[in-house]
Amino acid sequence: MSDYMNGTGIQYHLHIKKGDVGRYVILPGDPKRVPLIAKHLDNAVEIADNREYVTYTGTLDGEKVSVTSTGIGGPSASIAMEELFKCGADTFIRMGTCGGIALPVMGGDVVIATGAVRMEGTSREYAPIEFPAVADYYVVTALKQAAEKLGYKHHIGVVQCKDSFYGQHEPEVMPVSYELLQKWEAWKRLGVLASEMESAAMFTVAARLGARCGSEFFVVGNQERENLGMDNPKLHDTEPAILVAVEGVRKLIEMDRLKNKG
Repeated sequence: MSDYMNGTGIQYHLHIKKGDVGRYVILPGDPKRVPLIAKHLDNAVEIADNREYVTYTGTLDGEKVSVTSTGIGGPSASIAMEELFKCGADTFIRMGTCGGIALPVMGGDVVIATGAVRMEGTSREYAPIEFPAVADYYVVTALKQAAEKLGYKHHIGVVQCKDSFYGQHEPEVMPVSYELLQKWEAWKRLGVLASEMESAAMFTVAARLGARCGSEFFVVGNQERENLGMDNPKLHDTEPAILVAVEGVRKLIEMDRLKNKG
């Protein structure tokens, strides 16, 4: 690959270099969430701000930990992971929002993904469609323990990933409405918990890199509950998911230290 940064070692999109980030990285989509997450770290400072990518680095329990925004969707998330990995990161937690699909999933809950439906394009440029997009077991375990410790109502299972936000919310006006509506019905029948836009790509990229990746989300609302006239709170304060991500990293640090002792 051509070196577009003229030998400086700075990554083209993120504007970071080796030594700037820790092995553990929390990945929100929204750049504005980066300082909100970073305030839970010790001595966090801004490292870089370029395009949709904002990076802060601090410490947690004595380990270097970073937070980098990815923007929306798989293409920009995959770029972030590739460049972070080149700079030393190997453990990623996606923290964001989602919309519930399964009826028990309500606004204000936390969803932890074990795998993702690959109804997006980025992962297809990494792996054949037969390859499953699955989260790392240890990251899922850490996030589960974090949600339990913090006392948040949470759900663990498969999420659906798509590239079109409005394809989900206004499928009937799309030229391919027949496909969108039929597949949405399939996700419901298969017990898919929620819909979001990054995990399928991120899990597949992690497999290619040999890295660890998991994801967890704050549920904004559930359109299926609304369609059935059920109670459907719509909430936007993502602090619960932020705290689960930070505590999840803390659990992973603890697990990794125990492993290294062994």
